[in-house]
Amino acid sequence: MTASLTKDQIKEVLKTIIDPSQQKDLVALGFVSAIHIKDSNVSIILEVPAHKGPALEPLRKKAESSVLAMDGVTSATVIMTAHESQGRQEPENGATRRDAGSSNPPREKVLESKVKRFVAVASGKGGVGKSTTAVNLAVAMKLEGLRVGLLDADVYGPSQPRMLGVSGKPPAVGGEMVAPLENYGIKLMSMGLLVPDDTAMIWRGPMVQSALTQMLNAVAWGELDVIVIDLPPGTGDIQISLAQQVNLAGAVIVSTPQDLALIDARKGLNMFRKVNVPLLGIIENMSHFLCTDCGARHDIFGHGGAAAEAEKLGVPFLGEVPLEMAIRTTSDDGTPIVASQPDSQHAAHYQQIASALLDHLDTAQPKAAPKIVTE
Repeated sequence: MTASLTKDQIKEVLKTIIDPSQQKDLVALGFVSAIHIKDSNVSIILEVPAHKGPALEPLRKKAESSVLAMDGVTSATVIMTAHESQGRQEPENGATRRDAGSSNPPREKVLESKVKRFVAVASGKGGVGKSTTAVNLAVAMKLEGLRVGLLDADVYGPSQPRMLGVSGKPPAVGGEMVAPLENYGIKLMSMGLLVPDDTAMIWRGPMVQSALTQMLNAVAWGELDVIVIDLPPGTGDIQISLAQQVNLAGAVIVSTPQDLALIDARKGLNMFRKVNVPLLGIIENMSHFLCTDCGARHDIFGHGGAAAEAEKLGVPFLGEVPLEMAIRTTSDDGTPIVASQPDSQHAAHYQQIASALLDHLDTAQPKAAPKIVTE
C-alpha cells in the first residue's frame, strides 16, 4: 500500500455502483451511512429504506467486491441496515404496534434446527458486570461438556471480542455466510469484529434490529447445544426483537446488590415475563469484597439484595460473584477467569452458577413470543 486509504477514495468507488431502479449511485441516494477504515480493512454501513432491503442486496455485494478490489484493501465488509419510512410513527410508551397481517407474515424462528437452546444474559442497567458474567458462564458451560456459542448482541458497546481474546474479520464460508471466530472452545459473533474499536455506534432502532438479524441469519454457527446472548442493558428494541425471532429457552438477570440496581433489574424481569421468556434466575455480581491485605470482608454495594429480590419475585437465585481484581484483569486481558484459572476460587463461583443455570434450563418451558399489535 503506497498511500493511506481515504473515505473520499472509497466514496468514488461507491459512486460507480448504480441502483438501476432509480439510475442513481449509492452516494447520491444517501445510502452510505458510515465508512470505517482501520489499516487495510474497510467496513461500510449502507442505510436503505426497509421495503427496498432485499432488492438492494445485489448492490451491497457489488459494493463489497468493488471496494475489496481497490489497491491497498485486504478486507471489505458492507453491512446493509434498514430504516422505516418517515411516514411510519413509532408507538408511544405503553402502546404496541399493529401486525401487518397476511402482507407481512411473522418471521420464522432462526437457527433452531442447529442450535438447541438460546439463553439471554441481561441487566436492567449498565455497569453491573453483565458481559463479564456472560463470557465466564459460556466458558463454564463449555467445561460442562456443552458445545457453546456466544452472541454479542450489545451492538452499541460490543466488548466480547476483547473479553474472549479474539480479533479479525469473520471468514466467509460460502455464499453470504460467515463463520464465527473461536477461542477457548467458544464460537463468537459480535459487531465488534466488524467495526473498529473506537467507532461510536449511532444507530436507530430498526438499524439495530437489522444488524441483529444478520448476526443470527448470516452466521454459520454449526451444531451447538446453547448460544449465550449478551444483551445490551435495559429494555428496548433488541430485547423485543430477539424474543420475536428466537425461541429463547430463558433469560438470566445480572444485578449488583444495591437498591438502585435492583429497581432496574426488576424492570428487566418484568419485560421478559411480558414476552413469555422463562426467567432462569438472578445473579448477584460484585456481591462483596475480600481485602487482600487483611482478609476482611466489605459489602461495598450492600449484600443479599438480589437473593431477597429473587425470593420476592419467585425467581431462582443462581448465586453471587465477589468484587475481585483477578476477574477484572482476566476480562481485560482476553483470558476469562474460568478459562485461564479454572481451578481458582473465583472461577468456582461461575461454575456453580452455570451448573444451577443448566438445572433450571432443563425444566424451563419456552413459550411462543406474543405478536406486537396496536390498538
